[in-house]
Amino acid sequence: MIVAIEGIDGAGKNTLVNALMSTLDAEIIQFPRYEHSIHAALAQKALYGHMGDLTDSIYGMATLFALDRAEIKEHLNTFATDPNKVLLLDRYVASNAAYSAARANDDKLTEWVADLEFTQLGLPAPTLQILLNTPPELAAQRAATRESEQTHRVRDRYEADGGLQRRTADAYLKLAEKNWRSPWIIANPDEHATDIAEKIAHFLNTCTRA
Repeated sequence: MIVAIEGIDGAGKNTLVNALMSTLDAEIIQFPRYEHSIHAALAQKALYGHMGDLTDSIYGMATLFALDRAEIKEHLNTFATDPNKVLLLDRYVASNAAYSAARANDDKLTEWVADLEFTQLGLPAPTLQILLNTPPELAAQRAATRESEQTHRVRDRYEADGGLQRRTADAYLKLAEKNWRSPWIIANPDEHATDIAEKIAHFLNTCTRA
């Protein structure tokens, strides 16, 4: 089973994933895989201004992020088809959908991303998606603090764009409210990680018994 943790930059995805590891026997993959994927590495260079005007292309950037996932499609499929194995993903296809729609100011981009990743590239749909519905202002504060405390961690163009982060938060909420491509759980910022973990475990146990 595949559980995708979603949210804007600074939402607390990494914190939740680490907390879930004490509750769930799961493998973790973080997307984009900047250190392991040529496609993700090229996208990262673009986000820091080292690939000319590539970052200006919504479709080009979305395709690079999609190809990063496609590189390990067979590994993802092993979890999608096994009810006794859990894979935690720090970002998945919904991230590409939300950011692309926010950049274009067009919700139709979410379906273009879905067609690209799920249909054309054949990636498995997640079993469950979790939205950390953190207010953009709080997420921005966390990202700024992280940047100041970690000298090697400079925010990229997406992370530093406050307007984009707000639009992406709105796009994510629209996806979650309509259970885009699979069931979603919307987690509020005041919810403790252990409470969210219990909701996830309950959902997965229900799927196993079904």
